[in-house]
Amino acid sequence: MEVEALGPGDDEKVVRAAHLFDDPVDAAAVRAYLADPRHHLLVASVDHTSAGFVTAIELLHPDKERPEMFIYELGVDERFRRRGVATALLERLFELTRDDERRGYTLEVRVSNDSAIKLYERLGFEARGIRRGYYTDNREDALIMWRDARPS
Repeated sequence: MEVEALGPGDDEKVVRAAHLFDDPVDAAAVRAYLADPRHHLLVASVDHTSAGFVTAIELLHPDKERPEMFIYELGVDERFRRRGVATALLERLFELTRDDERRGYTLEVRVSNDSAIKLYERLGFEARGIRRGYYTDNREDALIMWRDARPS
């Protein structure tokens, strides 16, 4: 398995991984996302086939001492689930963003997604709250999870 961090000029690689996203990818949005150094998009490939991706956004705020990394979306093609793709993507993201040991990580996950919750817990995330009715498709609640900063 190969995990690649994408950046400016990697638009075609996103298009090749488009089947992994919930909605069709937009060329202008892809270009803008990849051009912003605070945005992270990693794609995992198995035998030259896009198997999964993770997107994350670095958040800064004037009155907060430490930066946060919001893991926006993690998706793995059904054919490649339970093969370590999600773990590899997240571990690579942590490796690439550990430049500031004060950084915390946060994400939201459907309260019904037991396998994802267990994965996040194995990687050091803890439940910190609930966002009621967060998901627009069925108004399901989201579990807010945090992974506190760790020394590199």
